[in-house]
Amino acid sequence: MPETQTASHEFKPWRRYLWPVHSSELKKLFPMLMIFFLISFDYNILRTLKDSLLITAKGSGAEVIPFVKVWGVFPGAIMMTVWFAWLSNRLSREAVFYCIIGFFLAYFFFFTFVLYPLRDLIHPHAFADQLQSFLPAGFKGLVTILRYWSFTLFYVMSELWSSTVLSVLFWGFANQVTKLSEAKRFYGLFGVGANVSGIVAGQISVLCCYYTRQGDLLPFGEDGWHHSLMLMVSLILIAGMAALFLFRWMHKNVLAQEESVHLNEEKGAKEVIGKLSLKQSISFLLRSRYLLCIAIVVISYNLTINLTEVLLKHHVKELYPSPSDYTLFMNHIVSVIGLVATLSSLFVASNAIRKFGWTITALITPVIILLTSIGFFAFFFLKQSAPLASFSILGTTFSPIAMVVFFGVMQNVLSRGAKYSVFDSTKEMAFVPLSAESKLVGKAVIDGVCSRLGKSSGSVVFQTLFLFFSTLSASSPYVAIVLIIVLILWMMAVKTLGKQFDQLTYGIESPVKNLPKEEIVEALPDHVVIAKSTITPSTRLTEQTT
Repeated sequence: MPETQTASHEFKPWRRYLWPVHSSELKKLFPMLMIFFLISFDYNILRTLKDSLLITAKGSGAEVIPFVKVWGVFPGAIMMTVWFAWLSNRLSREAVFYCIIGFFLAYFFFFTFVLYPLRDLIHPHAFADQLQSFLPAGFKGLVTILRYWSFTLFYVMSELWSSTVLSVLFWGFANQVTKLSEAKRFYGLFGVGANVSGIVAGQISVLCCYYTRQGDLLPFGEDGWHHSLMLMVSLILIAGMAALFLFRWMHKNVLAQEESVHLNEEKGAKEVIGKLSLKQSISFLLRSRYLLCIAIVVISYNLTINLTEVLLKHHVKELYPSPSDYTLFMNHIVSVIGLVATLSSLFVASNAIRKFGWTITALITPVIILLTSIGFFAFFFLKQSAPLASFSILGTTFSPIAMVVFFGVMQNVLSRGAKYSVFDSTKEMAFVPLSAESKLVGKAVIDGVCSRLGKSSGSVVFQTLFLFFSTLSASSPYVAIVLIIVLILWMMAVKTLGKQFDQLTYGIESPVKNLPKEEIVEALPDHVVIAKSTITPSTRLTEQTT
């Protein structure tokens, strides 16, 4: 039954912008918001922790990132996607959530309290030295991921937390239980929760590093950095278990009342994904123009952010070579990103979708990356041509490398802030009008494989350039060219996807067709949000792929 035409006017103006939620929806929104906060909290801690372990290890550097993403993260993402599909066909949605998150938490505990203390015994330094002696200099990163294999595995698992737990598990769950009329109001708030978690995680990580520097905070552990690692991973474990508890409470007290609405669809989706191999799932995606456009958008974002972040982290390590200093600096960045993204989620994401539509809002992220990358690469090339130059800003003199880091951080903060607000909101909204099996198969492949493919593609670009130029600095002009080409393709895909999204949502004959465009979604009937019950799963599958 459709909502009333005055649904969008039920809130006062300030509330429409900041908290467009009905009181009856709080029991559903609040636990989802807290689950997303906790999962994002873990992600934000892991994001800097994995870099600190691997990049600042002796003899390592940012050159290792392209190799670990191609030879570690991408194969891991494929295996995790296959495992997710296998579990989804055999277990309930709730049980899959418990299995996957439990697996990650068990690994992080094992690494911190077993593998890390034994690192000097289990890392094959002699073999790595022999390998480095006859391999080209450009393959230093490949040798490093073998030399520090336990750090590499931690890096891979941390990356997979983002793609598997955050993107596939949570967002897949949210898309299944949230109507399009709710998603339009809820998803911007989810972004706020995730972004606030970045602020909290960044500052807590800074406090952990700061206080462990002052002395032996814990009665066990080797040094201050080891104490910091144990404290931060302990926080990850606590937050992860709290997310599991809230997920169970929500299923028992909230979703049990709505389960009948989604039961038939979920069953049909499981039947479809269970019969599709990974190859068939990718083939299904390629036959759907709509899903293919979403895949291009996801690949493009991850490719561009990987290209720029590798160069940024290379210069940050030059300024802060120790693990503690590196972690402190990067966690301050995480906090700033969280602040920027929170403000964007509150005042930009949902409001931009309502005022300007899906397409214009989805174009914000690539435009920001394009503009900020121009400034970053301009100072990067200036540093190469005039390394002894200095810059005075407000009476303070900065070296060229400091300016590169400054503009690199600015680029990272703004692009990440846009990603966690407008990019995530528009991407997830694009899945909502699809049938249940299209959502499940599409998200499993796009968020599980395509996101990793994007980062791996950026890493392949670096590895290819290393064969000819050996260093990051010499490769950077060609990285800039690739970046511009990808951004153009990204914006073209957004425009194509936007037309199809408008057809699925706004081009439907309904009693509210005369409403303004920004209010139509508020009044869409439930049968438009989720696939019509009168169509069989097999029919809907064919319908979505043609």
